[in-house]
Amino acid sequence: MPRVPFHYIDLRTFCYETEDEKRVEAAIRSLLPEEFEIERIENTGHHGDRIIVFSARVERANEVRHVLSKLSDIQDFEGLLDELDERVTENCELFMRLDKQAAFRDETRLGDGITFRAKVEAYPAKKDAAVENAREALLQASELDAEDD
Repeated sequence: MPRVPFHYIDLRTFCYETEDEKRVEAAIRSLLPEEFEIERIENTGHHGDRIIVFSARVERANEVRHVLSKLSDIQDFEGLLDELDERVTENCELFMRLDKQAAFRDETRLGDGITFRAKVEAYPAKKDAAVENAREALLQASELDAEDD
């Protein structure tokens, strides 16, 4: 099994007063390995409304591979790979937003609702190296996902 060049992946989403808490949790859970622990924090919005923040940090290699394989299901996966230079920061962090409604239906799409943030390993810690490491890891995850089908 190939090495995974990520220190961690953070996923986070908000559940607003008008949303069903169980559905929002199911949406973020669809991206995670089974039985993965999700942190739940209850907050109050500007107008006194309840907001629940669901978040998870994935650090183990097999769990990171699982999340990356979910990303390989994105319809325009090639487009995502082409955008990596814009999605990786100078601090070697990969950012994207995923569609919360699609995630609830167990689909992975770029969109709004779930924030994906990953720290990419790169030696030396340069953006170009991080972009290449992220590209390689995503391609490997898509190949593993294809083998599982």
